[in-house]
Amino acid sequence: MRPRKACLLLLLLGLVQLLAVAGVEGPDEDSSNRENAIEDEEEEEEEDDDEEEDDLEVKEENGVLVLNDANFDNFVADKDTVLLEFYAPWCGHCKQFAPEYEKIANILKDNDPPIPVAKIDATSASMLASRFDVSGYPTIKILKKGQAVDYEGSRTQEEIVAKVREVSQPDWTPPPEVTLVLTKENFDEVVNDADIILVEFYAPWCGHCKKLAPEYEKAAKELSKRSPPIPLAKVDATAETDLAKRFDVSGYPTLKIFRKGRPYDYNGPREKYGIVDYMIEQSGPPSKEILTLKQVQEFLKDGDDVIIIGVFKGESDPAYQQYQDAANNLREDYKFHHTFSTEIAKFLKVSHGQLVVMQPEKFQSKYEPRSHVMDVQGSTQDSAIKDFVLKYALPLVGHRKASNDAKRYTRRPLVVVYYSVDFSFDYRAATQFWRSKVLEVAKDFPEYTFAIADEEDYAGEVKDLGLSESGEDVNAAILDESGKKFAMEPEEFDSDTLREFVTAFKKGKLKPVIKSQPVPKNNKGPVKVVVGKTFDSIVMDPKKDVLIEFYAPWCGHCKQLEPVYNSLAKKYKGQKGLVIAKMDATANDVPSDRYKVEGFPTIYFAPSGDKKNPVKFEGGDRDLEHLSKFIEEHATKLSRTKEEL
Repeated sequence: MRPRKACLLLLLLGLVQLLAVAGVEGPDEDSSNRENAIEDEEEEEEEDDDEEEDDLEVKEENGVLVLNDANFDNFVADKDTVLLEFYAPWCGHCKQFAPEYEKIANILKDNDPPIPVAKIDATSASMLASRFDVSGYPTIKILKKGQAVDYEGSRTQEEIVAKVREVSQPDWTPPPEVTLVLTKENFDEVVNDADIILVEFYAPWCGHCKKLAPEYEKAAKELSKRSPPIPLAKVDATAETDLAKRFDVSGYPTLKIFRKGRPYDYNGPREKYGIVDYMIEQSGPPSKEILTLKQVQEFLKDGDDVIIIGVFKGESDPAYQQYQDAANNLREDYKFHHTFSTEIAKFLKVSHGQLVVMQPEKFQSKYEPRSHVMDVQGSTQDSAIKDFVLKYALPLVGHRKASNDAKRYTRRPLVVVYYSVDFSFDYRAATQFWRSKVLEVAKDFPEYTFAIADEEDYAGEVKDLGLSESGEDVNAAILDESGKKFAMEPEEFDSDTLREFVTAFKKGKLKPVIKSQPVPKNNKGPVKVVVGKTFDSIVMDPKKDVLIEFYAPWCGHCKQLEPVYNSLAKKYKGQKGLVIAKMDATANDVPSDRYKVEGFPTIYFAPSGDKKNPVKFEGGDRDLEHLSKFIEEHATKLSRTKEEL
């Protein structure tokens, strides 16, 4: 019991006794209740104190110390070396490792001096798990004077004990970083000399860069062991501003692959094994050699994608070198092949120094050439080769799939015909029957991209178009450059109905389909709710300034912003010419392409009279001060109070 409250209780009891001696009636029921409440409160506080003491106490289980968020810092503060295991109670590998870890603890306890061995339940000690970037179980780290050293060896008693003893030596220092540090003084020398090198442009204050740093260093270590090694390097873009400007670095971290000084975008993962696998693949040749005619014939018969083959005299052919450079630019999106075979050149009806782009047999038609051929010389720009491949990569009517959608079908307008698409032997004839109807129309509209798509693969898109209950076996839609979608009225499908639909779109006679939640019946709150159907009437109202937040219900940053955004709306509630609004961008279409939503939350200010040029909020903190300042800077309709004036 705490002294202050004990004294209070004694005084209370003494008063009761004095009253009793004086013949005064004892405490009434309310007094008794108050006395009991005080005692209950003291008991609860004693329990809380006991719980706090339990959390701070370092317990031991089979020789292994148990640490948590509460006792960790206090325990390690005066320790030179501590072995840590982050585990999850449900993890099978952790359970399997437990007996071995207990043996390690007993061995290191007898060390001179003893080295403490501890374990941390990362599922409950979430602050520690986050602090030490724990992403898998078990994760083993050695703490040396408060600094974490990653353990990357095998989970055996001998190897772990040896490593811990090595780190515990007084003269031990961390090994130097494998990642190269580049500056303007050494950049060109290092990068121009490397067959391949990955370079990260970072900012010291950038959170994403800090998260990437340990994974990047681990990948650098792994790739340094290869023969030949693949180097990884980094550039502080805030210090080396000339280098950042030279390579168009506008965000952090920016990663680029360099091959003999030539930059290529890095589009791979950002964790150790992903970086390693990606760079190993990138280090190989961008084009694979075709040795036999049979390989080409199989591509044509069974292929499912564009066939790209360069025909050259040999590896020393300057045209071949240019082809390789172009292939490096597109290697993530397309498979490139080359051959030095005269037999294959004859079959393809081309000569050495030519590039062939053609479609597999199932995508060929009487309305388009069997192949497209380009002359390639040593002086040919790789950009010209790249443009040629991109121009003929798609057939007149291709097969749009989830696997190729993001890379192949980005050009708009895109005319899509949905039905049961199946190119297997039993269903190929039916698939080609409907595709032939589309071909008849596609040949007359070369400015549009046409594709067929399986209705089940795109069930969500078909539903958003309002076609899932059309009752038709074949449906069609057009997706335009601004993100608008147009659905063909359900009717029996043939080439004539599709032609009428595409012609009506071309003449601007179609109304877009807008995915929208129901219009709110009561929308009188400080933050106006916008849905797809009301976007034009609220956000695009030419007479009002509008601040619009695009959010996702599941987004943590959006939830964090909500109270701030509500306060902002209340602050400007009296401004009749200003609307503070929000829209669930996952449940509603944004009808204007001027308001691009690429992450959550995204905030735009749409000034009155200039709705086609909204101002995006970026760079500042999403707090009341900065959002208010953003409004004040761009508002055209703000009225000032007497106090402000």
